[in-house]
Amino acid sequence: MSDPNVNVLSAPRRLSIRTTTSLAMITAIAYVVMYLSKGLPQLVGFLQLDLKDTVICIGGFIFGPLAAAVVSIVVALVEMFTASDTGLIGCVMNILATASFCCTASFVYKKVHTKKGAVLGLTLGVIALTAVMLLWNYLITPLYMTGYTRADIAGMLPTVFLPFNLVKGGLNMALILVLYKPVVGALRRAHLVPEGQASLSQGKSNAGFWLFSLALLATFVVLTLVLMGIL
Repeated sequence: MSDPNVNVLSAPRRLSIRTTTSLAMITAIAYVVMYLSKGLPQLVGFLQLDLKDTVICIGGFIFGPLAAAVVSIVVALVEMFTASDTGLIGCVMNILATASFCCTASFVYKKVHTKKGAVLGLTLGVIALTAVMLLWNYLITPLYMTGYTRADIAGMLPTVFLPFNLVKGGLNMALILVLYKPVVGALRRAHLVPEGQASLSQGKSNAGFWLFSLALLATFVVLTLVLMGIL
């Protein structure tokens, strides 16, 4: 009887270990980014910009929407027990916000694996985030935002929650477009992502794509500073 092919048998295991290691690292970085984001100025009560969606969505672009969902849940649960004062309700809202953005964007990018697919996916992710959070802020926010009735929250939807979620989503979108390629390159050099996986397809408009991404980032940074009252 011939010996089993060790290389063939161990390949899936090596891939699984590599993927698990990468997702664990993405989860840890997302938590750190979330924790640092808490140092940013709050807008209205509990509303605060959180840039962990950038990290989680990059992970989703690499490993798919299911990975984005799992990381979103794990980070939200750890945040609830270590760095949040909004309890289970806040954890649920956190998961809904992050998953609606990251899973939508990752799903579209998985189907259309190009720069246009990335932009389309992220745009739809921003729309999904905004729509989902408008609904759930109306339903859930009065339960734990002391002193505000449902009518008060309804009045805040177009003036507070809508612009906040659009700016939050847009800022994360711009950061992803700027950071995705360098992050994937670093993971590939560390042998955590296989060659050829997770690459934005190259096109003739590479310079235009970078100019678009940087202009988008500058726009949403300015809008963020306006919402914070800094500008």
